[in-house]
Amino acid sequence: MALINDTTLRDGEQAPYVAFNTEEKLRIATLLDACGADELEVGIAAMGVKEREDIRELLALGLNARMMTWNRMKMDDLEASISCGIKAVDLSIPISDILIDVKFGGSKLKVLSDLEHVVSAAVREGIFVCIGGEDSSRGNTDFIKDVMELARECGASRFRYCDTVGIMTPTQTFNVIKTLCDYNLLPIEMHTHNDFGLANANALSGIDAGAIGMNTTVIGLGERAGNASFEQILMALKHLYGEVRTIDPLLIRELVAAVASAANITLATNAPIVGERIFAHESGIHASGMMKNSHAYEPFEAEEVGSIRAYPIGKHSGSATIRYHLTRMGISADNGILHDMLPKIREIVTSRKRVLDTLELKSLYQDLACI
Repeated sequence: MALINDTTLRDGEQAPYVAFNTEEKLRIATLLDACGADELEVGIAAMGVKEREDIRELLALGLNARMMTWNRMKMDDLEASISCGIKAVDLSIPISDILIDVKFGGSKLKVLSDLEHVVSAAVREGIFVCIGGEDSSRGNTDFIKDVMELARECGASRFRYCDTVGIMTPTQTFNVIKTLCDYNLLPIEMHTHNDFGLANANALSGIDAGAIGMNTTVIGLGERAGNASFEQILMALKHLYGEVRTIDPLLIRELVAAVASAANITLATNAPIVGERIFAHESGIHASGMMKNSHAYEPFEAEEVGSIRAYPIGKHSGSATIRYHLTRMGISADNGILHDMLPKIREIVTSRKRVLDTLELKSLYQDLACI
């Protein structure tokens, strides 16, 4: 099964205007663990005393998911993480020329030297090391190979391929990850951003090419347009990749609500997996089909993610939807009246920009029945 390393508590919280308090972090971590995250990236120890206190509290939860911190490739960062009792770290270095120039004055030798020094120190402490290849997607594949070779020699266990500014396509992702996997140096983890709406697709394309896992954030929270979405990736792995994953519909709802609340974000009504309207069928053709077979126009059952199917009474509703609601109210609808109702419903909804509720539908039916 693909490994899910969720970074809501690190990269997710780095989203602009977002800040989690300790209680929110503990709740989010607990729910992520219960919802099937394999690893949690829980913060940046070098940020300061309060961040380190939070990391210690998160570790004290004793969750099943392995916890790791994010660090620059610096001894001070590593030591801050070790002081928290952390046993796994991501040690980040720039890969692209633009970021090597910004952070290391253009010296790739300095990048490699720091890697050798810090990774070796972490391994001596018995720490699991993932090398975070920042901006890998704008980097040179030969340099990535050099980094992976040195990292493996120093005892690192994984390489994180970061599409830091979200510029890859799924085909490009597959090809480069296949090349890196064929080197057989280190297992690859995908870190994808959503600047062009391709974070999920690129993460899964990396898995197709041989990567062992991916980073996610709940509701795709993160820098700029965000990251691959935990709940969307989780459901894709179950339904599209056939992985055996048990998903508690109440917990996944609670997790999404907890992160959205902590981030002060309102979810789009059509958000994949968790949007409140994605199991609503107004189109007459779709509604009629769904009433006959619940798989007609849905890829999975609404109940699986704690949702409820709905048939709103709107401009595009057909007679099947009207009959459905009237029957539930104990009314055996007359076909002629149904025929007359549809244009009136369309006129009302178009004029006021709001669907009818069932009481309004009943009243309209009774009025027409009296004519």
